Amino acid sequence: MKFIVSSGELLKALQLISGVTGGNSSLPVLENFLFDLDFDQLTIYGSDGETTMKTSIQVQSTDKGKIAVPSKLLTDTVKTFSEQPLSFSQEGNQLEIVDEKDNYFIALDDVDQYPTIPELDTDKSITMKASVLGEAVANTVFSTGNDAMRPVMTGVLFQFTDSECRFVATDAHRLVKYTRKDINAGEDIEFIMPKKPLTLLKNALIAYDDEVIIEFNETNARFTHNETQWVCRLIDGKYPNYDAVIPKENPNVLTINRQLFLSSLKRASLFSNKSTSQVRLALNGNLLKLSAEDVDFSNKADMSLPCDYNGEELKIGFNSKFLNEMLNNISSEDITLEMSTPNRAGIIKPADGLDENEDILMLVMPVMLNN
Repeated sequence: MKFIVSSGELLKALQLISGVTGGNSSLPVLENFLFDLDFDQLTIYGSDGETTMKTSIQVQSTDKGKIAVPSKLLTDTVKTFSEQPLSFSQEGNQLEIVDEKDNYFIALDDVDQYPTIPELDTDKSITMKASVLGEAVANTVFSTGNDAMRPVMTGVLFQFTDSECRFVATDAHRLVKYTRKDINAGEDIEFIMPKKPLTLLKNALIAYDDEVIIEFNETNARFTHNETQWVCRLIDGKYPNYDAVIPKENPNVLTINRQLFLSSLKRASLFSNKSTSQVRLALNGNLLKLSAEDVDFSNKADMSLPCDYNGEELKIGFNSKFLNEMLNNISSEDITLEMSTPNRAGIIKPADGLDENEDILMLVMPVMLNN
């Protein structure tokens, strides 16, 4: 088995696939890439047992064959080359790499131990712009939970209707709902995608304006973008009724410059209690008083920020880490924070910067104030 390939093209493919390899101690062979050569097309597979990813690149070859190549060693090696043709050839249980003047040998794993690549029979499909899917994932995946006892909350809910689609993530302390009105499935469809493949999708798709095809059945989903495919197992279970926890009446509305609020929160969080990360918001008129205190170490911060506030005098506490993360995932110049009472969730929305077909709602639960 021999082929010649551009080092740059190969590295791009390896870096794309490497995010999914490994992480399965019961199947050490998954620490490898599977190379499937079919004359001038090389298909590279990576898997962790739950998610399988593949991409194809053009090579120069008249051979066919399969090998299992250690993913980290190969990626780290190819990284060191400048743009040039590399020659690969299988010599027994070794892969020889030849550049302009040197030779390198990598021990191959037993390709017969590599699990069968899943064939997915799908009965439903949806097409959308790759950048839109990447943006939807970027706006939600950070808010997923990590509690293995509640697996449905470790993923993102994909919810399609005949008029819009919604992407929802929550860890019970915060919730994000991203809505697109320019995508519909013609019927009600929903499934829950795990976090790891979504993170890979986000990084791979967000810069592209062409289309990605989503195909799925009861247990698996396949995402196809040009020469790349992701196949992953869906999370089984019923997603909680997220609409029930979103307060509908929020008469107290704060509008503030996002960057000003974010930088002030970051400073305040340095002085907050390390276990609660609590910051206190005191609102009255067009002034936000932001404070944090760590009683154990006698550290305290008090700040005053200009804002536009419509509502009753209000004091409310939030976890600064959650606020920071939410504001970092919004790109608007100003944001609104809608509230009702100190013990009910606050709703964060971008005040500008969205197109007419998208909507973002971020919910954050309050932290009980220490008087």
